[in-house]
Amino acid sequence: MHINITVLSLIITGFEILGILTAIHAIMTVRTPQGAIAWFFPLVLFPFLALPLYWIFGRNRFQGYLQPRRAGETEVHRIVSEALDEYRRDFGAQLTGAAARFEVCEKLAGLPFVSGNKLRLLIDGQETFDAIFEGIESAKEYVFVEFFIIHDDELGREFKRRLVDKAREGVRVSLIYDAVGSHSLPGSYIRDLTEAGVEVLSFRTTRGWKNRFQLNFRNHRKIVVIDGKRAFVGGLNVGDEYMGRSEKFGPWRDTHMEIVGPAVSGVQLAFAEDWHWSSSGRHLEANWEAERAADPGQDVLVLPTGPADELESCGLAFLHFIQAARERIWIASPYFVPENDIMAALKLAALRGVDVRIMLPNKADHLLVYLSSFSFIATSELGGVKFYRYEPGFLHQKAVLVDDDFSAIGTANFDNRSFRLNFEITICAADEAFATDVEAMLARDFDNCRLVTSGELHRRSFWFRLAVKASRLMAPLQ
Repeated sequence: MHINITVLSLIITGFEILGILTAIHAIMTVRTPQGAIAWFFPLVLFPFLALPLYWIFGRNRFQGYLQPRRAGETEVHRIVSEALDEYRRDFGAQLTGAAARFEVCEKLAGLPFVSGNKLRLLIDGQETFDAIFEGIESAKEYVFVEFFIIHDDELGREFKRRLVDKAREGVRVSLIYDAVGSHSLPGSYIRDLTEAGVEVLSFRTTRGWKNRFQLNFRNHRKIVVIDGKRAFVGGLNVGDEYMGRSEKFGPWRDTHMEIVGPAVSGVQLAFAEDWHWSSSGRHLEANWEAERAADPGQDVLVLPTGPADELESCGLAFLHFIQAARERIWIASPYFVPENDIMAALKLAALRGVDVRIMLPNKADHLLVYLSSFSFIATSELGGVKFYRYEPGFLHQKAVLVDDDFSAIGTANFDNRSFRLNFEITICAADEAFATDVEAMLARDFDNCRLVTSGELHRRSFWFRLAVKASRLMAPLQ
């Protein structure tokens, strides 16, 4: 018994020492003071519980991911560098109007605004997958596909059939799926694809012994590229709920977009970098000879962001969207858990007369995030920021409209996970005609919303308000 007590004491002491050392590591490496504090006390007080959680969720930089557009002396780097030089020289947009106001986004993206594009807004699941399936059917050389979630359901099986049929025609089909987002995808689904000739890779964040605890990172991108000439990007994954077939969520409100023109090369580059990681360094054969779809066409910047970036590119881009707004900024997002700098920018924008509107879902998808959003609503009302809840079904679109000439559609939510932990992609359009389409879409959505005030929170029960306050404390970790 004496020996057992001694061993137990040594174990407890060892965990306490390790907890203190890890807490020091958190102070030195976690990107925000709020996040460091959120980790420090549990690591010191409850190391048995907090240590494994920190090893999994505490990392804020993704290790080992090579970005050929930024660094490296590999063959991939040479090919991409040559393609980007031609991309900038032949299609770089004149930075006037909206493009000039958002020039800083070029530095965040490592890519330029390019002209000569043709954009099409795709609203909801039916329109989106009709367009994607038509695009796959039209492919002559290759199809690149990347989704966060793929389900083995009605839509998922139709998606699989389309890829299988194309591969059997001799068209090269390459697919990346996120291992966590698609955790329920059965092995038989993957076998059906690979046996037909589709090359399937999982974006495994834990690849390599140094990265075995990188479970908190996700590849949240949704990309389809057809022959290097057409691309599809937006909020929809492959699953029946995205078609509005979910009994729990009912109608599913989401937005995708189609790109034709030089900007497709930027989308393809993001896929190529993910392929490079997922395949342990294999080069992806692709068509890098971009073509104009219109003259002058629409000016577009492809903004791939993620936890491997040297800067917090996604969060900085969204912060700049807010700061650049002169007349209005409308934001639609299913998750709203921003940090203080984002909230301060939104309040300041409203105070200087900008029409600031935030559209959120009325139905809860992730409870902790849903509760947290109430606390931001309550503290922003005095600043003039207006919050709306979309009522007909679940709102999942990620869209931003700035003034009358700039819009952004993509995969990034308005939360810490998208700003810091997820690989995302956002399409920025400096174009009045496309902004008009986005305005009309969002205006219809706002007609299906109710304005939310702080009074709604005050009318809730004490326990609900306590849950809101408690969830706000966890905001840096969400």
